[in-house]
Amino acid sequence: MLQDIPTPTSTLHEARPFVLETERLVLRRPTLADVKAIAHLANDRRIADNTRRLPHPYTQKHAVEFVRSLKDEVRNTVFLIEAEAAPIGMVGVDWRHPDAPELGYWLGVEYWSRGYGTEAARAVIDFTFEEFCIDALFSGARVTNPASRNILEKCGFQWSGVELHRFEALGSSTPVDCFRLNRGVWSSLKNWGSSTRRER
Repeated sequence: MLQDIPTPTSTLHEARPFVLETERLVLRRPTLADVKAIAHLANDRRIADNTRRLPHPYTQKHAVEFVRSLKDEVRNTVFLIEAEAAPIGMVGVDWRHPDAPELGYWLGVEYWSRGYGTEAARAVIDFTFEEFCIDALFSGARVTNPASRNILEKCGFQWSGVELHRFEALGSSTPVDCFRLNRGVWSSLKNWGSSTRRER
């Protein structure tokens, strides 16, 4: 835990938009120019059924609303994932509950099972712990989604129980495995790889 932190959600310094780079990926702020690609990737029932807030069908109008909503975000922690200059998904931290920031991600179906989710998640985890004075990150995965659970466990998240969460595409609630990654565990695991950042 960091010492002498004024509040658990205060930034270490003024947040600025960044581009994060990993071995295979570039993570950057999505723009309106990405709307068509985001809608194409997200409009798959298999993604919506495992992502709490994605509607289905997912249209370009949804993507426009999503991208426009980001301009009002104080914390720049939502990234479009690119591999070989092509968008492949999204990753970021949801600050709706400032005392429990939540890591979320999704990938286009054709990019599943290539390790991209783990690589992108680790980059955003590093960025978030380095930029913000938080003690822990939270996340979750449907109990029927072992691939997402595997990503979280590879990133050091520890299981904390099962809760019911509502999924927009399902129109109902379903069991979710809940996970927590505290700063101490993250610090001990940070040798998992390197990512770099560039200011925009």
